[in-house]
Amino acid sequence: MAEQGAENLSVVVHRAGDLRLENRSVPEPGPNEVLLRMHSVGICGSDVHYWQNGRIGDFIIKKPMVLGHEASGTVIKVGSSVTHLKPGDRVAIEPGAPRDIDEFCKIGRYNLSPTIFFCATPPDDGNLCRYYAHNASFCYKLPDNVTFEEGALIEPLSVGIHACRRGGVTLGSKVLICGAGPIGLVCLLVAKMMGAAQVVITDLSASRLEKAKEIGADFTIQIKKETPKDMACMVQGLLNCMPDITVECSGAEANIQTGIYATRSGGTLVLVGLGPEMVHVPIVNAAVREVDIKGIFRYCNTWPMAISMLASKRVDITSLVTHRFPLEKALEAFETTKKGLGVKVMLKCDPSDQNP
Repeated sequence: MAEQGAENLSVVVHRAGDLRLENRSVPEPGPNEVLLRMHSVGICGSDVHYWQNGRIGDFIIKKPMVLGHEASGTVIKVGSSVTHLKPGDRVAIEPGAPRDIDEFCKIGRYNLSPTIFFCATPPDDGNLCRYYAHNASFCYKLPDNVTFEEGALIEPLSVGIHACRRGGVTLGSKVLICGAGPIGLVCLLVAKMMGAAQVVITDLSASRLEKAKEIGADFTIQIKKETPKDMACMVQGLLNCMPDITVECSGAEANIQTGIYATRSGGTLVLVGLGPEMVHVPIVNAAVREVDIKGIFRYCNTWPMAISMLASKRVDITSLVTHRFPLEKALEAFETTKKGLGVKVMLKCDPSDQNP
């Protein structure tokens, strides 16, 4: 249990550039919620973006907001209507929980529900804190052989699953991934798990491409001064064919252009990275070659699959964690992420258990 009057240390963004560690009250779980003692929470690029800019697109911070949405913890109290979880259960948290059963929920695409609750998206608080209450239906029990950190990494892994699913990655697919940050790397892991025969990944950073090579990339290309058409030719040269699927994970205009030029006719370009609202792209090239362009918004129906995948030990995702900090050093952890050091920075929220 949370001790009476326990302090709930939380990482709170007040406005652009103003990030604070502060104590908040321990929440009481509603009838359909569970109260969790948080264990591991990863820092996402979006958390850093809210701290630096106070907004992402139309999502604007108007009141102080707790950050964090890549998380796992232990159930310490269950709401009156919760039957599938009990105190002591270790869980991974899916941060997006629909508030209404609307037409999107009815067709199983609940991530598109306009009224969805989502951790650390204004005005909804995230879970970078000691104690946090969440919709119990979106807390998934972890098997004993899956660690808390793996549980937290299911969130970025889910982006990769959703992107590869939307792209139609399957046995024998040839895949191009643009961008080797955390999301590009999970897309690489998932594409290989789904049966991709060869994966090419591109980035500006040599160290990120080194990491990509370590976790299974067949080919890497460090982008220097090449034009998007040059890049498309280089990819084709490495694969001896054009990729069936391109997964764009940077949001950079040049990469989206490369994605169109590189993808084979009849193939699919999946846009994962988000950049400016308006970009110049060779849309006619895509149109006349029947290259399908698909977007993704977060993910849906991925947690059970990700847990099975991790429990099978056929995928090693923990190598993505390069830095660990106790919750008290959250500001230092955010600075580390902002500088682009390492890949995934993990915060440890339970002072009595700092293990992975």
